[in-house]
Amino acid sequence: MAGVYISYPFCSQKCTYCNFASGVFPRDLEVRYIDAVRAELHRTEWSWTPETVYLGGGTPSLIDPAVFLEKIPGRPWSEATIEAAPGTISREKAEAWRRAGIDRVSLGVQSFVARELARTGRKHTAQVVADEVAVLRAAGIASINLDLIAGLPGQTRESWKESLDWLEKIGAPHASVYMLEVDDDSRLGHEILLGGKRYGASDVPQDDEIAEFYEVAVERLASMGLVRYEISNFARPGFESRHNLKYWKREPYLGFGADAHSFDGLWRWQNAESAAAYVEGAGSPERVAADPVGERFFLGLRLGEGIEGSWEPFEDAIRGFIADGLLESAGGRLRLTSRGVMVSNEVFAEFVEVVVPQRS
Repeated sequence: MAGVYISYPFCSQKCTYCNFASGVFPRDLEVRYIDAVRAELHRTEWSWTPETVYLGGGTPSLIDPAVFLEKIPGRPWSEATIEAAPGTISREKAEAWRRAGIDRVSLGVQSFVARELARTGRKHTAQVVADEVAVLRAAGIASINLDLIAGLPGQTRESWKESLDWLEKIGAPHASVYMLEVDDDSRLGHEILLGGKRYGASDVPQDDEIAEFYEVAVERLASMGLVRYEISNFARPGFESRHNLKYWKREPYLGFGADAHSFDGLWRWQNAESAAAYVEGAGSPERVAADPVGERFFLGLRLGEGIEGSWEPFEDAIRGFIADGLLESAGGRLRLTSRGVMVSNEVFAEFVEVVVPQRS
């Protein structure tokens, strides 16, 4: 069954490492944006009932999600997630989310270390995260994800252990660990290009250190009972993100709002990238024919379980990756090895087909 993604690209502050189409925008644009998303939802002809809903950002926890959720059929959904910035959750808000159908919250923690947080622009503390997780649980929301980033400016083995210690102390059933990728369009990336020191640009760990932090996290999370089920995602059994699994398993989903992507099983399309362009109704989305053969590999191999079935038309390349220790085949399934995970983008590049946008 299909899922629904709603993009809310508004934040109270812009993180230094972020290159997403999100940020701090004028209040009048935010009001017009909410109206535009509600209108897009209203004119949708629902030929199917959504199974999962995901409100991403930006920081959708800054608004009442009911303004969007009331337009989506299928409640109660099997899973409804909202992304939240620590420091924005109250008891009243958590209870309102639960009444609106939200049963999963993803907290953008990134780090539990004050010095690292200050350099990203985040304003929360480790104790704020712990307190707000307790608030969510008291409101009846037990499915909670905590995001961490390996490789933040100034991060060390000791500070990374401190973040992992807090993760264990809080005991969330899901964690996401992302290796920092510095984009030139972010403030941090621009500062690195200039050879400056703002935002800790001169203290970004080396690639091999970042890889080490990630591998330490994999081992530590496993000891907590959080199994890596996708390259960046770890969960106790039964707490995997049902919505995000749709992306990797090529199940259909509809995206609403700026820069939101959609997939109907045959075609992929994307809304206008910026909030302003979306509100102005910039153009009709270009539909690109999906590549079911290549996507089966470069999406499915992200999963810890890998994929099963024929290796055609990539058998020669796959056998080469197996010989190099980047892929392994066992029990009829093909999956990345631990080494392969660290260079997964190089492996996936073999399966990506260049496609030309078409209108349909």
